[in-house]
Amino acid sequence: MIKLIGILMVAVGFELRLNPLLVVVAAGLATGLAAGFSPEEVLALLGTSFVDNRFMTLPVLLMLPVVGLLERHGLQERVATLIRRSTEATAGRVLLAYHALRAGASTVAVNIGNHASMVRPVVAPMAEGAAARAGSPSPDKAAGIRAHAAASENLGNFFADDIFVAVGPVLLIKGVLDAAGVPADVTAIAWWGAPTALWVLAVGWWRYRALDRRLSGGGS
Repeated sequence: MIKLIGILMVAVGFELRLNPLLVVVAAGLATGLAAGFSPEEVLALLGTSFVDNRFMTLPVLLMLPVVGLLERHGLQERVATLIRRSTEATAGRVLLAYHALRAGASTVAVNIGNHASMVRPVVAPMAEGAAARAGSPSPDKAAGIRAHAAASENLGNFFADDIFVAVGPVLLIKGVLDAAGVPADVTAIAWWGAPTALWVLAVGWWRYRALDRRLSGGGS
């Protein structure tokens, strides 16, 4: 069980709001040492894993300067201004629309963005702009809007990308089941993912409506 020390370190580190990168690296080192690897072997494994998965890191590193440049030239202000002009838009409706769009794109393995490229510079400001039509939200309410915006990305992507048979999560599920001796068909795994994605969308609709009620003063 001591080999699971890394999981505890990640949970405690995130709860204490420590630097995520340092927490994850420290957890990886602790797990490797607890498993009996030497420090040199642990560092070699970390380096090999980084090189093997560099295609997942490079897009983020290349994207951040672009997003930062757009924000410096007023991207957030522009999208907030545009959404304020819509009389029907609310923070909850904006987030529900993005949740559904993200889920639909993930279903066919199309990546339309993530927290860095879509949620922070576009979706969250749009939701805050919609809420600001009734007056600027308080810091607590603004934080709630941003949290729901981040959740719309997580829920829309995570639960819908199991529906397409050619994406990593479905193949990972099949690999784990095959290793456990449980025969599984990728098509069946994908079909079973669809009801979950629809249920999560329904729960999201309820949560976004509750957010609108809180923003309008109708709830705690």
